[in-house]
Amino acid sequence: MNRIQRFLLLAGMASAVSAMAADDFGLKVDQLLGAQALKYFGVTKPLSSSATIHVPRQPGQTASDLVALAPGLSATLLTRKIANTADMFAFWPSDENPTHLIWCIEGSRQTLPNGKLNPSVQAIDLATGQITTILRGMTACDGIRRTPWGTILATEETSSGGAYEILNPLAIQDVAILNRATGAVTHPEHVVKRTALPTMAWEGIAILPSGVVIAGDELRPGTGVADRDGGAIFKFVPAAPRTESTPISNPSQSPLAAGTVYALQVTCLNDRQQYGQGCEIGKAAWVPVSASNARVDAHNNGATGYYRPEDLERDPSYNGPGVRFCWTNTGNEDADNYAEVICGIDSDPLVANPNTRSVTVNRFIEGDLDFNSFDNLAFQPGTGILYVVEDHDFGDIFACLPDGEDRDLKSDGCIKVLSVKDETAEPTGFGFTVDGKVAILSIQHSDDSGCPAGSECGAVDGYPTDDLVVVRGFKILPGMMR
Repeated sequence: MNRIQRFLLLAGMASAVSAMAADDFGLKVDQLLGAQALKYFGVTKPLSSSATIHVPRQPGQTASDLVALAPGLSATLLTRKIANTADMFAFWPSDENPTHLIWCIEGSRQTLPNGKLNPSVQAIDLATGQITTILRGMTACDGIRRTPWGTILATEETSSGGAYEILNPLAIQDVAILNRATGAVTHPEHVVKRTALPTMAWEGIAILPSGVVIAGDELRPGTGVADRDGGAIFKFVPAAPRTESTPISNPSQSPLAAGTVYALQVTCLNDRQQYGQGCEIGKAAWVPVSASNARVDAHNNGATGYYRPEDLERDPSYNGPGVRFCWTNTGNEDADNYAEVICGIDSDPLVANPNTRSVTVNRFIEGDLDFNSFDNLAFQPGTGILYVVEDHDFGDIFACLPDGEDRDLKSDGCIKVLSVKDETAEPTGFGFTVDGKVAILSIQHSDDSGCPAGSECGAVDGYPTDDLVVVRGFKILPGMMR
């Protein structure tokens, strides 16, 4: 075959591939969704590609040096002084009128050169940018929520992870956890370890006004023992469900003080529990487990295991009976397990009975070669659009539509909106202001070797720092409202 023949053959192959693509209905749907991104997502058009060129953290950077954004979005730096591994956050004292953001710092327990324990919970003043360390000495603080009764629940993502409830968080500073096992702290009137909640690797949390807590155990299948189940989804039902809406003033008033823990068990049948492999979706009941041994009890009692459940969020747009909650199963992209988002509807959250199938569980989003390793979630207020955050190098954020009136039960489509340029970091802690037009993001655990002591991105009190980014430009159009 001479050069001309080879050229003609290749040209013909390229033309055939192009023709096949033109007839690819799925590709056409993706292109149509991207072309109408403003109408359906409030974003001018999708981000065309992920970041691929590593931009290390260093002084003098702007937010545009840290993230690539879909057209129409813009970003600014909120601070470069939040403690390293800043993960998830809560608005304080309310979503509607926040004065502070309260962050979990996912660092290991250690004593710093200044003699203090590692920062675990920090508050940033939105008016001044001042950062205050509220609590020290946790291991891997990750999941954090403001409760309906006006406290902060901060939890640990480790196998022995506990949950700490904080009263009046802005009134305290540098409270130390003296002993993680017992929960002894320097100011027990402000910080209490809630031992009635399950011991596990916490991350995502849904807290209902009654005091019911739904959360997942961030556990990889096979951890510790070959073929052991992955992480279960747990529910805490308070002994005294809360009926008031006013803030509490004493730790004893919290519904988290006492209660019972259950693990989700999905069945393959409609009239009784038949659990095990192949039963990850469908009808489900709650089986009892002990709080202190929740992970082992879940495995032994036949709870459904998932591949590293991470963030879990309550769907604020759901208006049916009970509560809808969605969570990520991160999976393992190297094994072509590309992650998924699963959603459950618990029709009666205060009921937990192994013979009552009060929950329906279904897959909502499935990952692929470009969109995988799901970690954090955030529902955009007012639209029901679910933003899904990846946990890997050059991590992306995708926006995913709610399920519409079509036949399936899945998101109607997703587009890419943001990508992190620092290959050593990951996007996390993504969340919206109450109007749905502004999002806040942590660029977590960057390589700080280019940030010397005393620089704007240098260590504080000998502890490395992270960047917090504010993203603006999200539009809420009339057709998007839910």
